[in-house]
Amino acid sequence: MTNVRTRFAPSPTGFLHIGSVRAALYPWLLAKHYGGQFILRIEDTDQAREVEGALNVIYETLDWVGIDWDEGPDKGGPYGPYKQTERKEHYLKWAQDLIAKGRAYADPRSADDLDKIRADAKARKRPFLARDYRPDNNVDWQPGMPLRFLSQPKAYHWHDEVMGDLSAGIDAVDDFILLKSDGLPTYNFAHIVDDADMAITHVIRGLEYIASMPKYLNLYEALEIKTPVFVHMPHIMRPDGAKKLGKRDGAKSVLEYRDEGYLPEAMINFLALLGWNPGTTQEIFSTQELIEKFSLERIQRSGARFDERRLIWMNGNYIRNLTSKELYIKAQTFWPEEAATYDEAYKKRVLELVKDRLKYFSELADLTRFFFIDLPINSELIANNKKLSELGSDELKSLLHETIGVLKTSDFSLADLTQKLNDLLEHTNQTPAVLFSLIRIASTQAPASPPLAESLSVIGKDRTINRLNQQADAL
Repeated sequence: MTNVRTRFAPSPTGFLHIGSVRAALYPWLLAKHYGGQFILRIEDTDQAREVEGALNVIYETLDWVGIDWDEGPDKGGPYGPYKQTERKEHYLKWAQDLIAKGRAYADPRSADDLDKIRADAKARKRPFLARDYRPDNNVDWQPGMPLRFLSQPKAYHWHDEVMGDLSAGIDAVDDFILLKSDGLPTYNFAHIVDDADMAITHVIRGLEYIASMPKYLNLYEALEIKTPVFVHMPHIMRPDGAKKLGKRDGAKSVLEYRDEGYLPEAMINFLALLGWNPGTTQEIFSTQELIEKFSLERIQRSGARFDERRLIWMNGNYIRNLTSKELYIKAQTFWPEEAATYDEAYKKRVLELVKDRLKYFSELADLTRFFFIDLPINSELIANNKKLSELGSDELKSLLHETIGVLKTSDFSLADLTQKLNDLLEHTNQTPAVLFSLIRIASTQAPASPPLAESLSVIGKDRTINRLNQQADAL
């Protein structure tokens, strides 16, 4: 394919969630794959629902995940403007063309009038079709009046790159509003005009729009516009697969994931595989690999289940593959406040220790706080430990005192600590589940920690021995 032009057209009505960003990702990948253009267009005609600052949230979200655009409201381009509220004259021109062809009519009826019509259709036990209730008196359309499309119902057969060959009967075609009384277009009219004006070659959007395709095709014909390639993506489903994922099911803002310390590369990887199958067992892809491998043929028809555990696993994988420098930079805003007085070298040692356990960076504070401050004795940690709870206080104290005696002779290098701890195991005739768990709890007061010898080496000799003494005294 040549000269591929795709678009993402969000409404500035709130945050971008998982589904919204995937709706941007697939057309972006396709455009990048073919060296084409990706356009950001803002559908802001629903003024009542517009949220202040939402446009900046759209920019911020796409910037974070690395989806860049070639044309848009902030960049301009040869087919602008790229905000629908700034394109009124474009819609008016196309609307007047429809009026001249006899394919649009003024609809001066009030909301109450339309409610009565719907009630009549219901009483007749018939589906409501606006085309069955066209106004009797022809009124010359003037700006400020709703303008309705005059459909020419017919059966349709069309091809979708994902869903295959589809068809619908004449009942799927109806009259619909083109321009509202405020002069702004409806989505049904605006997106077709905008796509034509902006030379969009591929319309990639959610599966929910398929039901409206017959109406759109009728309008394409009336406007004498060549249809683009249609690509309808499968729904993102709840984890149980029962229905489409919604905000109540965890479809939170993508920027919330950023703030929790997820990496944008992991998010892109995760979203790409929510409905697209590379045809291999590979699961971890760089963004460049996704661009190279992406194809419409591999988008699946069935819904893709949202599994946050998979995202967590992917993010952990990306964290483990960061260099020491990259890891330190990414962690900057996630340290516990007690780490503020410690130098970079010490914090890098801590990071290398917890790197394999870190699933997202907001875990960092709880995972590492004991490296920077002596936590209060938590008696529940021993009481809730199956092995340690079987031992009496005197026995536990004895083990701690023996440990203190041995560790006082250590230089606290990793090699020496490892040897001293292994010797202590043999001398006390205890299992690691008992001895090492006791030392770990006493030296960290945390429910989990990195490998014991490595942790003690970073904590340091004086602080470790002091903590073991405090635990023994508490017993």
